Amino acid sequence: MPIFHPSGASRRLGVQSLCLLLLASAAMVMLGGCSSTGASASGGNPSGPPPGGGGGKGGRKGMSGDVPVVTAAASIKNVPVEVQVIGNVEAYSTISVKAQVTGQLTDVHFSEGDFVKKGALLFEIDRRPLEAALNQAQANLEKDKAAQLQAEANLARDAASSRYQESQAKRYEELSKGGIISKDQSEQVRANADAVAQAVAADRAAIESAKAAIGASTAAVENARVQLSYTKIISPIDGRTGNLTVKNGNVVMANSMELVTINQVEPILVTFSVPEAQLPAIKRYMASGKLPVRAEPQNDSSEPEAGYLTFVDNSVDTTTGTIKLKGTFSNHDHKLWPGEFVRVTLRLTMQQNAVVVPNEAVQAGQNGSFIYVVKGDRTVDARAITTGARVDQDIVITSGLQAGETVVTEGQLRLAPGSRIALKDGKGGERRGPGGEGGGRGPGGPGGRRGEGQATQ
Repeated sequence: MPIFHPSGASRRLGVQSLCLLLLASAAMVMLGGCSSTGASASGGNPSGPPPGGGGGKGGRKGMSGDVPVVTAAASIKNVPVEVQVIGNVEAYSTISVKAQVTGQLTDVHFSEGDFVKKGALLFEIDRRPLEAALNQAQANLEKDKAAQLQAEANLARDAASSRYQESQAKRYEELSKGGIISKDQSEQVRANADAVAQAVAADRAAIESAKAAIGASTAAVENARVQLSYTKIISPIDGRTGNLTVKNGNVVMANSMELVTINQVEPILVTFSVPEAQLPAIKRYMASGKLPVRAEPQNDSSEPEAGYLTFVDNSVDTTTGTIKLKGTFSNHDHKLWPGEFVRVTLRLTMQQNAVVVPNEAVQAGQNGSFIYVVKGDRTVDARAITTGARVDQDIVITSGLQAGETVVTEGQLRLAPGSRIALKDGKGGERRGPGGEGGGRGPGGPGGRRGEGQATQ
């Protein structure tokens, strides 16, 4: 039989095929070993891992396979029902101070930014022209009074003359009837008596005219006094002065030039808007008494200012769907400043005996919010709940949970309904490392936080 010697290429092909065959055999052996190992593990622990457990990189550690979690007990608290918005501070009243007379500004009795009291002297205007006007008005008044006296004297004189002329006219009429004197003489005396009587009437009219002139002069004097008083400008309110727009020595015009603005900051107002959906509740609770309002300036760690709701607008803003409210604050320490933005909290009422849990216990699912509740056998159940208002680090559970039940607050990502849990140590353990809630580090790993509010099983 002839013998064939393979070429170099054929030898290389055969070697590669042999290597591939050996690798495939090794892989099958390894797979078989893994399957056997998994079956042995399952057989050694009939309960098996709880559904959803060991979802991290490193799986679960420990012999029991329980999921380490932090828990807390649902408690009962009296929870305030509040509305929190951003508001704006505005002065209780703002006065624009203007001069009411024209003249030179001679004195300024305050500095810009000073707090002034009601009735305090702010400005003085040159009073000499107005003093002269007052003196002239007083002189005219005295002149009119003298004219009245003269008219009264004329009346007395003419009244006496009229009485004499009237008696003479009557005697001359008798004499004329007896033929002692002529009729012409009698008529002449009668004419003189009538003329004197008309003079008396004119004197009475002159007296009335003098009285009217005195009234006008008196009014002129009072007006001059008022104008003179305007040379001293006083503060109409308690408040803080702003920028001084006119300096000492300038001439100011009446009612055309703003000298300074005064803002009343004690008390002070905070204006804010709430959604119109809150209006029925606000009106309902306002019927029971004043609603408290708190205002806290931005980046201020001190206690917020306390006040009361004092104003509800008479219409809803149709463009924003909100209604304007105002709260009044005493502001004795001047913490609130006109124009600044503040965080406003309007308290409507106090919800009594509300069930609360830590915020982190509530999870979001496809069908709404749910929470993991720990049962007596240390397994968990996912229970649907209805949440209410948030209060600091807690949240109100309006339905689905009873006070005293234990809920999971940390470690939920490794849980499923029926999973068995293991509580972290009393010191709270530490947060897991890379891999999040399902990471391969067990309780007490580096980088964690203490389990505050942990319930005792």
